[in-house]
Amino acid sequence: MKDFLKYTFASLIGNILGITLIIGFGFGGLIFFVVSIASKTKDVGPQVQDKSILVFDLATNITDTRPISSTGEALQEALSSDKTTTITLRKAINTLNAAAQDDKIIGIYIKGSNTPGVTGFANLQEIRQALQRFRETGKTIIAYDLNWTEREYYLSSVADEIMINPVGAIEFNGLSSETMFLTSALDKFGIGVQVTRVGKYKSAIEPFTLEKMSPENRQQTIQLLQDIWGKYLQTISTSRNLTTKQLQAIADNQGILIGNDALNSKLVDRVAYYDEVLTKLKELTGKEEDDKSFTQISLNSYSKIPRVAQTLSKNFKSNNKIAVVYAEGEIVDGNSTPRSIGGERLAKELRQLRLNDKVKAVVLRVNSPGGSASASEVIAREVKLISKEKPVIVSMGNIAASGGYWISMNADQILAEANTITGSIGVFGVLFNIQQLANENGITWDVVKIGKFADLNTTSRPKTEDELVLIQKMVDSIYERFITNVATARNLAPEKVEEIAQGRVWSGANAQKLGLVDQIGGIETAIKVAAEKAELGDSWKVQEYPKSRSLELRIFRSLSGVEVDISTTPLDPLTTEFKKLQEELASLRAMNDPYGIYTRLPFNLRID
Repeated sequence: MKDFLKYTFASLIGNILGITLIIGFGFGGLIFFVVSIASKTKDVGPQVQDKSILVFDLATNITDTRPISSTGEALQEALSSDKTTTITLRKAINTLNAAAQDDKIIGIYIKGSNTPGVTGFANLQEIRQALQRFRETGKTIIAYDLNWTEREYYLSSVADEIMINPVGAIEFNGLSSETMFLTSALDKFGIGVQVTRVGKYKSAIEPFTLEKMSPENRQQTIQLLQDIWGKYLQTISTSRNLTTKQLQAIADNQGILIGNDALNSKLVDRVAYYDEVLTKLKELTGKEEDDKSFTQISLNSYSKIPRVAQTLSKNFKSNNKIAVVYAEGEIVDGNSTPRSIGGERLAKELRQLRLNDKVKAVVLRVNSPGGSASASEVIAREVKLISKEKPVIVSMGNIAASGGYWISMNADQILAEANTITGSIGVFGVLFNIQQLANENGITWDVVKIGKFADLNTTSRPKTEDELVLIQKMVDSIYERFITNVATARNLAPEKVEEIAQGRVWSGANAQKLGLVDQIGGIETAIKVAAEKAELGDSWKVQEYPKSRSLELRIFRSLSGVEVDISTTPLDPLTTEFKKLQEELASLRAMNDPYGIYTRLPFNLRID
């Protein structure tokens, strides 16, 4: 409850201060203020010393792009005592690759956190591969934590030495996915819901109509979790010299392993206190026992060293550009909102890249559960037009399903990680009305209309049977178009697409077997494929879009000081559940298709 009140108060104060700043300074004054802050905080950049350890804090969130915040959210972050760090996937990979070749970096310390990041499994896969490449150079990786979550352990299992606190624990109990159902709550508050859909696995409407999973949804979710967990075990087994059967037995029989149990099960190499870990790190970096700490530099700081940052663009002197375009979040009609993909905005960006002669290839990085069907079609059209003039490669991230697959299918080549969530080729319509809620509070409506369907879009009453037939016809038509377009784009028989569609989600590995994906690989592999398709040799550089990122976020990070400690206080259970509900409601706000028809993943597929 304390965290809930803190977040609410901070948000309120943030919005008030935002208005105050604009009124008090005026636009010109605010710009002058920002420039002054920027000039005062500018320095020569971070420095790396000899025999340094690169510190990878597991509280870091690794996302495709830097998060875009509204002004109120940016102010809230500045005012909050909680500091979190986010680094983009490409920057993290590039930084680890650079460190592997840097003689001043002798190792990596993977530092556990009491508030671990929530990086998706596909992104974790790419980061782990970069850590593996670092280790193969002969440099040391040490990992330590008090309590390991499965995501943290997945990354840290690559280490030469994994250590755990004597009273710490490792969570190693498999994966689960919990769905929040709103049906009874909507009934209680008098909000009516009518749905239309195509595809027996298209379960996105179930949270509005059922109180538990349908058998079809349960089936596809179990299969997806088995695929992701199987890849998880396979990866760890290689590093820990344990078979997947041994690892599965640990998960089934122990689940959570404290200190010595984790050691005896060979999940860790040593049980130790932090001071003992610190002593080892001091020895590695040539420090004396009475020194306060070891020679170190954080992942974020190292990424900002000019020579490291420059390698992110590859050959930055070349005039040949490979555009990496990020499509991250819900697909919405119109322009973008924070954490969403605006159909018009992204289509315009792709159109400009198509007409730019210096752009020789496009990599579309998709990390989206889908959304508006009409917005998805607008984006997909631009992808198809690009493919007629220059190579366009899709790199699928953690999720690229339903509308996320729709905008991907016209690419020359589609890459995904084995644990990417994709497919979900299906369509649904969700139609809300507030008649009961309004009537119970003394509100009624009357209407005059010319035309049987003139007030089709009203929320003041349920849809009639004839109106539902009309909407279902639209849903069926869009689904047929989806099937036809996938069959054409992927060179598959329509009957085959119909069989693997039905709104069903697939792992990237299975999607490749089914012909929905061409190759297993991450974003850096996709960029190399784009360079090969465009026949650029080594003469190319990467430019990321959209270029403009959250000005206000940078302003208030400058105001709040340099990020040093990225640890936070774990949320209490009440606040955790409230934040989950916020996520569900945020998805509802993103449903702005003009006809209420969506190509979207099953509501919020959260894997724990």
